[in-house]
Amino acid sequence: MSDTRDEVRKVVVTVPATSANVGVGYDCLGLALDLPARFTFEPARELLIDGCEERFRGEDNLVWTSYLETCKNLLAKPIPLHITIDSPIPLSGGLGSSSTCVVAGVAAAQVFCGRGYEPQSALEAACRIEGHPDNVAPAIMGGLVSSFADAEGTHSIRFDIADNLAFVVIAPPYEVRTADARKVMPESVSTDVAVWQIGHAVAAVNALESGDAALLARACQDKLHEPHRSALIADYEPLRRTALAAGAATFLISGSGSTMLAIADGKAAAQRVADAVENMVENHVDGVWVRVLDANACGATVEVA
Repeated sequence: MSDTRDEVRKVVVTVPATSANVGVGYDCLGLALDLPARFTFEPARELLIDGCEERFRGEDNLVWTSYLETCKNLLAKPIPLHITIDSPIPLSGGLGSSSTCVVAGVAAAQVFCGRGYEPQSALEAACRIEGHPDNVAPAIMGGLVSSFADAEGTHSIRFDIADNLAFVVIAPPYEVRTADARKVMPESVSTDVAVWQIGHAVAAVNALESGDAALLARACQDKLHEPHRSALIADYEPLRRTALAAGAATFLISGSGSTMLAIADGKAAAQRVADAVENMVENHVDGVWVRVLDANACGATVEVA
């Protein structure tokens, strides 16, 4: 029987950007956005990586290390690859740029090892590499995903996001280190805060699924992490005020920042928010990156030639 990976000439993996937490869903909720990163893998004589900054083109590239780790776990010998990365996702943090790399590397390994792309096992492998599911789960599954872990592993539940909701992604030209964002988190919270978060998180899921922007505005009132992490984003408060005044239903920190996310009822409303943010006169943010995006429903896709 022939080795199927000898027959594979090219693998193209497309992975959407993601936004974790969704305000009140700290480390549990994540959603996929229609901003895809494209990774092309071709067999080569030695590792070659194109399409990214020079500092990411070595043996420690996250796509490559994720590929190697998955090959190891599949008990398969890795082959050298020419990896071409075409990603519009800002590196400032908060849109799952690292998760797209992990998912792409895992998916490529599955194909080149002869297994074929298997979304569920890819999710399990990506969670092991990434350490948590909040970005990799929606990157693979699309839509809105709620995840939890127990002794048996990670469990991810997918929900559709209503078509009327549009997402304004706002990325300032600076990073917030994840380690710093973790440090500012309280070690414990009161029962009142815990009850608040649980109730509001359930309502937020319903609002995103139903498209109820008014409910979303009431539900996305986080008390757990955003009051602490917002201080790490220099322009958070003026951007939040501007987005809400322009008609956003809610304004969130995307992941641990520095990217932020405004959600609006309809593309027209979202464009007004984006224009207001870009054209701020007072507290104008030079170099801010703003895009109006839909939710991504399909998640990661794999093409094999």
